[in-house]
Amino acid sequence: MQQDNGGRAAKLAVAAATVTVVLWASAFVAIRSAGADYSPGALALGRLLSGTVVLGVLCLVRREGLPPKGAWPGIVTAGVLWFGAYMVALNWGEQLVDAGTAALVVNIGPILIALLGGWLLKEGFSSRLLAGMAVSFAGAAVVGLSMSGEGRSSVGGVLLCLVAAVTYAAGVVSQKPALRHASALQFTTFACAIGALATLPFSGQLVSEAADASAGATLNMVYLGVFPTAIAFTTWGYALARTSAGKMGATTYAAPALVVLMSWLFLDEVPGAVTLGGGLLCLAGVAVSRSTRTLRRRVPPVTPEPGAPEESPSGLIDAHTRD
Repeated sequence: MQQDNGGRAAKLAVAAATVTVVLWASAFVAIRSAGADYSPGALALGRLLSGTVVLGVLCLVRREGLPPKGAWPGIVTAGVLWFGAYMVALNWGEQLVDAGTAALVVNIGPILIALLGGWLLKEGFSSRLLAGMAVSFAGAAVVGLSMSGEGRSSVGGVLLCLVAAVTYAAGVVSQKPALRHASALQFTTFACAIGALATLPFSGQLVSEAADASAGATLNMVYLGVFPTAIAFTTWGYALARTSAGKMGATTYAAPALVVLMSWLFLDEVPGAVTLGGGLLCLAGVAVSRSTRTLRRRVPPVTPEPGAPEESPSGLIDAHTRD
């Protein structure tokens, strides 16, 4: 029975991680639409406010209450860095560099998560995880560079994308220990609210831009708050509490492949052969990094000494040889 419960929990964690990756991939399509009418800071604030409202209602319905004291350091750190600084830096950076450069730099994040998780969280450095992440990173670079045709590049844009990658990694690593004390919903709700507080300086821009923005752009901003933020960050926390930070970071490398598919379906951007190949590399790397199969060494049979008790095929001493 205990084994069945463990298997069910593992399947739920995989399902939660899948929901997260799909919704985070959809965010790229929504950001492209909303970013036409909203500046980076205003878009981040509007997204976080929408997410905070939805998460607050869910917390009230479930009567979650305040997180325990032990969770607050991680909540505050992730709220300021991941929910606040990351979203502003990413939105801003993607306006200054082409898509390929942004994808290449931001996808350093999962590698940093694996390194920081192995060092600070004592998760170790699995050779299978590192190999899978190397394959996925190569695929993400291929996808980003093949979909980039604008040729824009600036030092400031690269630095902003690097800030996004670092704050993303720092947020995940600070979240892992906090989830020992708080539920995924508690963590996401209060981290999202702190992120909204951190981006309040952009409230003037949000109000003025919302008056002139198209309905589609505003709906996409709300979508970003409800689905890729409120739902996806909660399912991420649920899955992260049940696996290592390194493996969860590697899982997000499936996002570039999904972005290719969604751009094809919703934006009529037909991917080329190189782009599709990069997407397959991303998925292959994720499969390698999350694999739990271990190599079995073949142990040569041992010839028993004369008079020694024989072993059964299971490796146990046969009952008839015991005294």
